[in-house]
Amino acid sequence: MTKLYIVVPCYNEEEMLPITARRLGEKLDSLAARGAVSAESRVLFVDDGSRDATWRIITELHERDGRFIGAKLSRNRGHQNALLAGLMTAMPRCDCAVSMDADLQDDVDAVDEMLERYSEGCDVVYGVRSARSTDTAFKRSTAQGFYKLINAMGGELVYDHADYRLLSRRALEALSEYRETNTFLRGIIPMLGYRSAIVKYERGERVAGESKYPLKKMLAFAWEGISSLTARPITLMMWFGAALSALGVLALLILAIADELEAAGAILCAMAFFSGLNLFGLGLVGQYVGKTYIESKQRPRYFIETIVE
Repeated sequence: MTKLYIVVPCYNEEEMLPITARRLGEKLDSLAARGAVSAESRVLFVDDGSRDATWRIITELHERDGRFIGAKLSRNRGHQNALLAGLMTAMPRCDCAVSMDADLQDDVDAVDEMLERYSEGCDVVYGVRSARSTDTAFKRSTAQGFYKLINAMGGELVYDHADYRLLSRRALEALSEYRETNTFLRGIIPMLGYRSAIVKYERGERVAGESKYPLKKMLAFAWEGISSLTARPITLMMWFGAALSALGVLALLILAIADELEAAGAILCAMAFFSGLNLFGLGLVGQYVGKTYIESKQRPRYFIETIVE
């Protein structure tokens, strides 16, 4: 019988955790009652260096019910590293793992269909939102732009999929081979190449607590995804610079033919524009050089301070 681990990264979720634990406990009960998962299935909460009572609540949940276990990171390492830490902790202990956020916006009942696709031989099952009716117009448009931009830059993102997914033990072992420090799981998982499926669900509202992804973090996350998956922005910048340089030469020839070379103001504007373009290109390349420098250090992505199980 399938041993399932539900991996939930947590950062300052003291308000949400009791609600999440109750809902996930009920889900394990229903799955076990109809033989979909074994009684050894667990919910693994990963405390990403929370500053509130998150870890205390996790340990209390474990003391009351052994199906709830926890891993505490030594410091805050960000959502992707916390999720990866949970998946790697679950890997030797489970047959498959489902990752989801603690806010319960992802429909827990979609796990049933994910397990069905897993039993049919799928190693990766993506939870995909069926609609974005709960989002504001701004968030909906920026989210759509995010997926389209990364795919245009050479990524392989599954549209409207975040980090709600099922991974088999084989997929987890393959994921463990990816060693990059700049972790972007949404882009890495499709690279595994194993048989996959999509399960659609309706995303709900956050029940308690506050969102951990304001606009600033969302923009940083988008850039992390682009720069971690592809070097295409550098190539595009090179061709853009070449095209603008050609236009500059063409404009110079036209001015020479029209005997308007004394238009010093226009020339100065052009110089300022190209200088700015040059600095932008250098900054873009510098971003990639910086990431390469960080990767070359091969620093650990996280340390697990404590595990309760």
